[in-house]
Amino acid sequence: MTTTISVNDVIDRRPIGLFQWSVFVLCGLAVFVDGFDTQAIGYVAPVLGKAWNLKPGALGPVFAAGLAGLALGAFFIAPLADRFGRKPIIIWSIVAFGILTLLTGFATDFTTLFVARLLTGLGLGAAMPNAITLTAEYSPQRWRATAVALLMCGFGLGAASGGAVAARLLVTSGWPTVFFTGGAATLVLVPFLIFLLPESVRFLTLLPGGEAKLARLMARIDPAIAPSARAHFTATREQAAAIHVRELFTDGRARTTILLWIIFFMNLLDLYLLASWLPTAIHSAGLSVSVAALATATLQIGGIIASFALGPLVDRFGATRVLPAIYVLGAVCIALIGFAGTSVTFTVAAVFGAGFAVVGAQNCNNGVATKSYPTEMRAIGVGWTNAVGRIGSIVGPTVAGIMLGLHTEIRNILIASAIPALIAGTAYLAMRTDKSAT
Repeated sequence: MTTTISVNDVIDRRPIGLFQWSVFVLCGLAVFVDGFDTQAIGYVAPVLGKAWNLKPGALGPVFAAGLAGLALGAFFIAPLADRFGRKPIIIWSIVAFGILTLLTGFATDFTTLFVARLLTGLGLGAAMPNAITLTAEYSPQRWRATAVALLMCGFGLGAASGGAVAARLLVTSGWPTVFFTGGAATLVLVPFLIFLLPESVRFLTLLPGGEAKLARLMARIDPAIAPSARAHFTATREQAAAIHVRELFTDGRARTTILLWIIFFMNLLDLYLLASWLPTAIHSAGLSVSVAALATATLQIGGIIASFALGPLVDRFGATRVLPAIYVLGAVCIALIGFAGTSVTFTVAAVFGAGFAVVGAQNCNNGVATKSYPTEMRAIGVGWTNAVGRIGSIVGPTVAGIMLGLHTEIRNILIASAIPALIAGTAYLAMRTDKSAT
């Protein structure tokens, strides 16, 4: 007699075991190298610009290419996991951006660098969504949000670690070694993923002949299930409803949708502008490239700390009451970076504050977007909100590059960059009277 076993019930009723922790660690390492390789170009920009005698702002298109590739990877490659499985997409994506990051160190001209970052972005954009999904699938419902939040800290740690590595290598070995280090570290992870990372249990429930693999995986989560159990495994899934984007503007949702789009666009514009150009801005103020790299790393550290600090505040008082003040803090800190000059303490404090506000607020924004739509249109609502945000992430570094090319002072660019944070905060204030706002 064949029994029916729900993989969701098994995972939800059991405490998190060693096997699941290994999944979380492997996914965390995947996100860690993703963060390192994403941020690497920003750290090397000051040295690379001088080595190639580039005009101010000339690397703007390179930053935009990487972010455009990331968006394309997330939209077109990451969903292939529904057909081929999450594990192979994660592994091949990491192999791709690991090799391409390594090859970026051999770039000798602008065009090669542009293409390398565009293609690297494709792998970066495909790996993270599937690492997040795999982490969520192996997490009990009661711990799922926490597990994903902790996983996302891995990206910030990777980006911050890139600053520490770049601070040393840029002085002793040159800019290519930053990419060599990131690419090599990424590829070292691949064998561990091949042999230790499991496939998605939900994907295996749809795979013909997947029962044997599922039985072995479920036995590692619940010892009461025999590895050779002959059972029919099922998984609960949210069915994708046939929802059109225009429905995000019906039944009183238009205001919330527009305000969320403004918030995501402005926040990600600032976040990626800072991540891309801060090393250049700090170095141009008179500090060394190593100090600039370390100071920029505090942007991500501030965001990691904010992930733990802001969540409880938003849960207790609501995003529309907490986040406007956080965005004001972010705007002030962004502007103050331009006035820090050669003061390391002033610079680090201002960058940390900017990261606490901008990176920290983005983690809260994702939760607000999720809660702003009913279940049947949540996927399309959050998807379109993030899509608009990705446009902002490309616009920010590009506009800053254009302004630098026009010989605009770094201080004035940073003061102007405070404006998007204020707009995002104002949008949250406007949501207070919206009954669907959080």
